[in-house]
Amino acid sequence: MDMLPDLPAPLGEAPAFVDMLDHVSRAAPLDRPILVIGERGTGKELIGARLHYLSKRWDRPFVRVNCAALSEELLESELFGHEAGAFTGATKRQIGRFERADGGTLFLDEIAAASLRVQEKVLRVVEYGEFERLGGGRTLTTDVRLIGATNLHLPDEVAAGRFRADLLDRLAFDVITLPPLRARPEDIPLLAEHFGRAMAHALGNDGFAGFTDGALVALTAHPWPGNVRELRNAVERAVYRAPRADRPIAAVDLDPFASPWRPGAAAGQARAGGSGPDLDGAASPTLAGEGAADLDALPFAEAVARFERCRLERALAAHRYNRRATAEALGLTYDQLRGYLRKYDLGRP
Repeated sequence: MDMLPDLPAPLGEAPAFVDMLDHVSRAAPLDRPILVIGERGTGKELIGARLHYLSKRWDRPFVRVNCAALSEELLESELFGHEAGAFTGATKRQIGRFERADGGTLFLDEIAAASLRVQEKVLRVVEYGEFERLGGGRTLTTDVRLIGATNLHLPDEVAAGRFRADLLDRLAFDVITLPPLRARPEDIPLLAEHFGRAMAHALGNDGFAGFTDGALVALTAHPWPGNVRELRNAVERAVYRAPRADRPIAAVDLDPFASPWRPGAAAGQARAGGSGPDLDGAASPTLAGEGAADLDALPFAEAVARFERCRLERALAAHRYNRRATAEALGLTYDQLRGYLRKYDLGRP
């Protein structure tokens, strides 16, 4: 099956990303529950849809529910349906998502946000395929493949008493973990080009001139806590702000909140002893002007290395060579920071 209805093709060549897609392809045909784990903005819903459309259920409904967007009562009604008179305002019968997804797949996004009561009812459907509508006494049956998604580590949620251990046991037939964007830096220029072309087309431009090497260095070096969604916003923002559509983009604003007039900015500067670089030592998240021109004159790999080393040196100095504080400021794990320090032989005053 080469075409997935209403789905963009996966875009990425990084080993971690390719391995994840291979995992999806092998798990999709198995008619078992699956958990999709990943940080925000990594594309969990797209992977859930891919699991559905690569399965034998591809021509049946793919139904989505965001568990975090509804209160306990509304989520229970949305999932299982209700009879007329089940509660105040229930004037007619409502068919729930489990019934709508019969024969297909139900994707429960942010499944960890569901209450323990709702989790218990979901467990019954997973185990026996049975449920009742709210206010109804008749047991209904459904044939649904369940895919749950979350950005939390569910074993920790079980230990804290916020997630049912028996439901986790049933859902965790297999777990697909999506790599964050910072783990696939070689995909960033590819994604940036893709989003840039799409935005240029939406603006009615004749073409897309791409990014300068300096801008690509800034994009590649950013930790991307919002992952692909954040990258797309940054690229689209850069394209629409570009003064000329026929020239490569040199200025990329990675922090749309960076403004001297943002709430609390004056107090923060006063605490820091006046204006100056951010705590991580970066003068600005926007790469433009002479710095970008200097980097543009270098081979790409050398420009990336120079940028990374400079950013690390400034962050270390700003945090008095406290590695944990430096890692937190840069959006890196402690082990990631240690790897960079070994790479550039840094870490000592």
